[in-house]
Amino acid sequence: ATTRSKKDTIKAGMRVVRSNKKKDLGNRPVTFLVFDLETTGLHRFYHRIIEVALADINGGDQSTFYSLVNPGCPIPNSHIHGITTNMVNRPGVPRMQGLIPYLLQFVKSREKARGYVVLVAHNARCFDVPFLVNEFKRCSTPIPSNWLFLDTLPLAREAMKSTGSQVSGRISLQALREHYGVQLVGSAHSAMSDVHSLSEVLQWIALDLKVSIPDLVHWTFTVKDLTLSESKQKSD
Repeated sequence: ATTRSKKDTIKAGMRVVRSNKKKDLGNRPVTFLVFDLETTGLHRFYHRIIEVALADINGGDQSTFYSLVNPGCPIPNSHIHGITTNMVNRPGVPRMQGLIPYLLQFVKSREKARGYVVLVAHNARCFDVPFLVNEFKRCSTPIPSNWLFLDTLPLAREAMKSTGSQVSGRISLQALREHYGVQLVGSAHSAMSDVHSLSEVLQWIALDLKVSIPDLVHWTFTVKDLTLSESKQKSD
């Protein structure tokens, strides 16, 4: 693994490498929130979210959000994340429908006036975002129109290519954490622990790509982009 001294910030004056589909946000401010979900399984239609964590990459007071979620069903994969049915099936642990208003309130508290919010996750396009979108649909709640999503998995691949680096096996968050020398805080596959790890990994990826964090908005996608992509895959 490659270990480097930690940089507190990514300088905005670096050379910008943009994606092919440039997002024009009209110079509106952008807030980056790293998030992670733990679920009862891998299928977004049949499985449920059981843990949610978010953190504003800029930090500050009340910059994190965390909750367990009662999925209303047994948890068959506790060996992965350590969350058992008894931990969530008790008073005080909300169902997703009850949690969403608080989640929306937190995100709203972090966004800037007339600004966009970029929700960042590792493997976001194939896992976290589809799960989040489906849970919102079940609760008859639309995803806010100013939410964008960023998947760090393809960014990490591009970063490895640009530096000639390699990680063993697939480019998992654990592999990236070890590659960049990011210390694990808490347990792996704990939502908040993974959020803290990805927050640091994201800054190293930006450094390797020679972009500032705000420039990463050019790699974002929307719920509509995700839906169109899935429709195209089905037609193919």
